[in-house]
Amino acid sequence: MSKVAVVAFGGNALLRGNEAGTIDEQEKNAYDTCMNLVELIRQGYQIIITHGNGPQVGNIVLRNEAGYFTFNIPKMPLDICVADSQGGIGYMIERQLRNALSASGIDRKVITLVSEVIVDRMDPAFEAPTKPVGGYYKLQEKEAAENKYGWVFKEDPAGRGYRRVVASPAPVDILNIDLVEELVNKDYIVIFGGGGGIPVARHENGYLEAIEAVIDKDLTSALIATKISADSLFILTDIPKVFINFRKENEKALDSLTLDEAERYYNEGHFSAGSMGPKIKAAISFLNSGGKETIITEAGLLADLSKGTKIINNKD
Repeated sequence: MSKVAVVAFGGNALLRGNEAGTIDEQEKNAYDTCMNLVELIRQGYQIIITHGNGPQVGNIVLRNEAGYFTFNIPKMPLDICVADSQGGIGYMIERQLRNALSASGIDRKVITLVSEVIVDRMDPAFEAPTKPVGGYYKLQEKEAAENKYGWVFKEDPAGRGYRRVVASPAPVDILNIDLVEELVNKDYIVIFGGGGGIPVARHENGYLEAIEAVIDKDLTSALIATKISADSLFILTDIPKVFINFRKENEKALDSLTLDEAERYYNEGHFSAGSMGPKIKAAISFLNSGGKETIITEAGLLADLSKGTKIINNKD
């Protein structure tokens, strides 16, 4: 029997920290990551791929602003920017995955879906926006944007100006998730939930409202995995294992841990909100909803999963 896995590509699947972000760099990184993913397919997994979009959607927002200030091209809202990033990144992953499969002698169908994710308009995250988007504004520019758009800003600690911040609400539901499950059952590899999904809110009359927010892609990945009853959730990052006491004298790499242990370490504050915290939170959410295992590792280690960190459900 095939095993079903949701695989969450980290930001470095397309863009590395020391790179300019050219199309050649991103396509090479996508191909390398997809070649590593072939190892899971050879192990009998049916795959749903999710991905981050932080650097890419940031660049889209900057181009948006440059076009407005230079040529008076109307700005597009954040939900459209997320949708743009889903299409571009999904296309790159889909094409390079097809190339990787072909080079490996594997015949599989691949499809990318634009993904809308339902959020709750009453989520407390909207009361305390924290997610920075776009460029740095001078004080006068920031005040003008506040008055014109109602945006919220935070001052940069390094003194580079002010950046817009938006809410990061929790994903509640996912549109077309039944189609994803149907496609997986028909042997498709599905690219879905990019950038955490395009946030929308459903009104009582069924109207879908576009929401200016950013959803954490690992939490969306966990919800996708839960909705389709996946066996495993793979979270690919830029370090091979999960650590406690990270970058301290007593840091310790974790080969495996139980759901109980993951919850304890998370509550003790071992995982920072800006890096490993959301990944552990996503793992906990998936396992508490009936998932069997979460593996957190580098893409290059998918051929030998013992080199990553496995979190297993000990509450079944």
